[in-house]
Amino acid sequence: MLSIRPEQPEDHAAVFVVNERAFETSAEARLVDALRPVAQPLISLVAVLENQVVGHILFTPVTVEGDAGTPKAMALGPMAVLPEYQNQGIGSQLVRAGLEACRQIGERVVFVLGHAEYYPRFGFQPAAPKGLRYKHPDFDPYFMVAELSPGALQEMTGWVQYHPEFDNV
Repeated sequence: MLSIRPEQPEDHAAVFVVNERAFETSAEARLVDALRPVAQPLISLVAVLENQVVGHILFTPVTVEGDAGTPKAMALGPMAVLPEYQNQGIGSQLVRAGLEACRQIGERVVFVLGHAEYYPRFGFQPAAPKGLRYKHPDFDPYFMVAELSPGALQEMTGWVQYHPEFDNV
């Protein structure tokens, strides 16, 4: 039976392997390792099946630099599932659990840079029409936002700044 739980230090090596295999490169795996000690708050969850870590999701803080100052929010990513366990709903369970964990710590908005066909099922919608952008307009089709608290986006516009560690990916 699959369980979703907070990542523990003893999971770090397995999480590295999950990200490396899911993305076919070690860039995202190295990103997770780099973010752990510097990004706060940090939500890192693992999907465990028969005592094996088969999936991982990470949420880290971002800021929105715009007219209303620099409100804070969270960003989802990376999210990874071992290739042999993909398309079984594990990623969906990780996303739902992660969004709930963000709500539990009082976060009101979550951004994601990802597949435009996948994330809308979790409440994500294109960020650009809401006046929220990431780096360059080329990212607009893949840059989305979810409101965890109704009305949280009303005063939020501007450029979304991820943790500097993301620049190395």
